[in-house]
Amino acid sequence: MFEIVFLGTSASAPSVARNLTASMVLHQQYRFLIDCGEGTQRQLLKSRLGFKRLKRILLTHGHLDHILGLGGLISTFSRWETVETLEIYGGKWALDRVEDLIFGVVLRGAKSPLELKFIELSPGVVLENDDFVLRAFPVTHRGPGCFGFSFEERSRRRFLVDEAEKLGVPAGQERKLLVRGESVALADGTVVQPDQVLGQPLPGAKLVYVGDAGRIDDLFTYAQEADGLVIEATYLSAETELAEQFGHLTAVQAASLAREAGVRTLYLNHISRRYSGREVLEEAQTIFPNTVVVRDFDRFEIRRTE
Repeated sequence: MFEIVFLGTSASAPSVARNLTASMVLHQQYRFLIDCGEGTQRQLLKSRLGFKRLKRILLTHGHLDHILGLGGLISTFSRWETVETLEIYGGKWALDRVEDLIFGVVLRGAKSPLELKFIELSPGVVLENDDFVLRAFPVTHRGPGCFGFSFEERSRRRFLVDEAEKLGVPAGQERKLLVRGESVALADGTVVQPDQVLGQPLPGAKLVYVGDAGRIDDLFTYAQEADGLVIEATYLSAETELAEQFGHLTAVQAASLAREAGVRTLYLNHISRRYSGREVLEEAQTIFPNTVVVRDFDRFEIRRTE
């Protein structure tokens, strides 16, 4: 299961109800801040997420409404020494702009008390462990080095307690080893293989996050069968030409992607001040009914439901 908290859901400029773009994805002990628009640190406090365990920031791209909040956040971290190391992931152009902001303005010749790591993204695995994989994939928008992210739990095999009981496998270490895929020898010499006590593999949850995007045809592969797809809907279809001009999507385009990719729930983000959330929702739901237009501080659990 992944949890996502939307900290800012506005496009380009804040509104009375919406802050600039930022979201937090949580999984076990991990926290990933995706983008960091102006005012994000206040949103972190208001959401009660705070700064604890915030060690990794993922940037979809380098436009100012997605990165300017890093200046204030790193200034705060530098004074409070909240974390020892902060990892910032992004395309080269995005990282260059962030480094200019931090070292040219925020620190300006001073040495940072925290270790800053700038990690250039490329398509593929960003981080993985025994439980999940985080991948980056290319997204088409204005400017180079734009990325989306997929969070995927690894498949699991349910432990068949009844079968284990029949075979005489005691509770405790033996069962833990079998769950890890290792065979065990019982006291009477019987060797039990994992396949004897594990069910068929069950896929884990999949959350796909896309920031700003100018087309959908190159996103179908990455969004396929996602339990949750987060993506922008900056324009309505009446302004399709404007969307194309500025490299953004309409609500209809986002909903079409969700429908064709077999997505379970669509979460529309990056909402322009020119529209109400209801207008965006009504247009998207004509194509894909299971759509949510997110608001600041909305929280959702992304699970795989069989």
